[in-house]
Order: sequence, then structure tokens, then C-alpha cells
Amino acid sequence: MHPLDKFSHCPVCGSANFLINDEKSKRCADCGYVYYLNPSSANAAIVINEHGELLVERRGREPQKGLLDLPGGFADIGETAEQGVIREVLEETGLEVTEARYLFSFPNTYLYSGLVVPTLDLFFRCHVNDLSTLRADDDAAEVLWIPLDQVRAEDFAFESIRHGVAEFLKNPK
Repeated sequence: MHPLDKFSHCPVCGSANFLINDEKSKRCADCGYVYYLNPSSANAAIVINEHGELLVERRGREPQKGLLDLPGGFADIGETAEQGVIREVLEETGLEVTEARYLFSFPNTYLYSGLVVPTLDLFFRCHVNDLSTLRADDDAAEVLWIPLDQVRAEDFAFESIRHGVAEFLKNPK
């Protein structure tokens, strides 16, 4: 279901004349308010250890429970993308990121509570000094290291993550 289908009344005046304006917006025929559905910002961390292995997670929750993913998640209101990826890596793996360098982004969709939410996934190369605190937590059922020459993009849960992993593997330095 498209998220705009769930918005039946204008959030400003409460009118039921809240109609599709185009593929990304609805317009109120009574007060003129236009609501735009913009993508949510999400992030993904690429962490490589001293053995040239990529840190991956096995998802502990739906959607795509049990499949591989990179550490990451949605940015919170009021935080930068860098702060978001640092927070997500800590929450999911116990690792403290000391540097997060933006690499690239890919659009994605995320099925949440029956709605297909558009996202913009930002990928960061993250540096971690101390790997001794590594553990699976929050959304991660398991964390593991995979040698770069054994990483297969098609094994990852989400289309944007598959694209991001494939893009990274083209030039992993």
C-alpha cells in the first residue's frame, strides 16, 4: 500500500477533500495545503577489520528476518546522518565508531506495518578502534565478519544494501 493512501484527511484543516495531487503529494481542496511524501533518511555502515573482513549482521526482526544486512538504520529527528550511523552501529554491535566518511547513497523502500516507506539510504565507511566490544544487539540477531573476497551482494536483505555492497566491492580501499 502506498503511504499516501493512508492519509484521508488534511492534517491542517481536517477536510476529507484531501486528494492525490501527484505521485508524491496530496492537496487539500478546501485549504490548499499540499503534503509531500519525501523519503526517510537511513544509513548503512561499512566496517572493515584488520583482516580485510566486512562486518555484517543477521537481521533479528522483520522485515527480512534472518537475512544479512549492514549495521545501520533510520536517522532520528535532530541528528545528522553521521550521528545516526554512529548511534546505530553502537546500538546494534556495541562498537564505537571513531570516524564515519560518506561514500554514496541509493534509494530504497522499506515495508513497515503494511506500508511501503520510501527511504534514501546513505552509506558510510566507518572506522572502529576497539573491536573487543562486538556483540549482536537491538535489531541484530548475530554479527559476523566475512572476508571481502567471499562477500556476495545478492546475499543481503534489501535492494539498496545489495547495490551499496556491490558498489563498495568495486573499490574497497
